[in-house]
Amino acid sequence: MRSYRQELWFEVPARRGFVNITEEVQQCLADSGIREGLLLCNAMHITASVFINDDESGLHSDFESWLEELAPHQPLNRYRHNLTGEDNGDAHIKRTVMGREVVVAVTGGRLDFGTWEQIFYGEFDGRRRKRVLVKIIGE
Repeated sequence: MRSYRQELWFEVPARRGFVNITEEVQQCLADSGIREGLLLCNAMHITASVFINDDESGLHSDFESWLEELAPHQPLNRYRHNLTGEDNGDAHIKRTVMGREVVVAVTGGRLDFGTWEQIFYGEFDGRRRKRVLVKIIGE
C-alpha cells in the first residue's frame, strides 16, 4: 500500500464563502498514481469546512442563509467564545455543522462520486490563508 499527502491553500476574500475544490483534489489523485483506495480531504482550521454536495448556486445561497439563521454572526456578545477577544464564535459552530472532512473511494484512478457530487471548501471566518489536507492511501 502507498500513501500520498498534499496540502492545498485557500484564501477567501470575504468572511464566508464556498469554493469548489474538486479539480484540485482530482489533480492530487492523479499526482499520487493511486488507482484503488481511499481519499481523505479535511480542513485544517477550526473555522473552515470540507463537504460534498451539488455545485448549484441556489443551494449555496440556501446553505448561507440557513447557517446564518442557525448561528448568526451578530451580535458578537451572543457567543462566550468572543469574550476572549475573538469575533468568530459563529464560525466554529458553522464548521461543526458543515463538517471537518470527507472520505471518497478511489476506483480506477478516479473519485468514485455519485451524480452531481463535488467537493467544497467552506470558509466561515475568511480573509486569511488556510490549509486543506488531501491524504490518499491505496495501490
